[in-house]
Amino acid sequence: MSDRTERESWGPYPLILAGAVIGVLVTFVVDPRWGGFTLGAVIMVAAALRFAGYGGAMAVRSKVSDVITLAGFGFVLVLTSLLLYNNELKALILSLLGG
Repeated sequence: MSDRTERESWGPYPLILAGAVIGVLVTFVVDPRWGGFTLGAVIMVAAALRFAGYGGAMAVRSKVSDVITLAGFGFVLVLTSLLLYNNELKALILSLLGG
């Protein structure tokens, strides 16, 4: 296996893993809102990297399903972290959803 192939097989996986660890640490040490935001942002970066073709160890399914899944989960985490302490925005969304 050549050096380029071995390096490409990991791709951005260590970067995303380090970002996820930082997001979890921020959740426990600093604030759950900022930790969730960090973790969601890292997952959306993973989606962008997968879309750009840097799969490596992140490539589990097809590119389209990986990008949709990662972007969806990342967006929901960021949205949830933004809604965590914002009662006015929560009320607005609940009224839009009929709740």
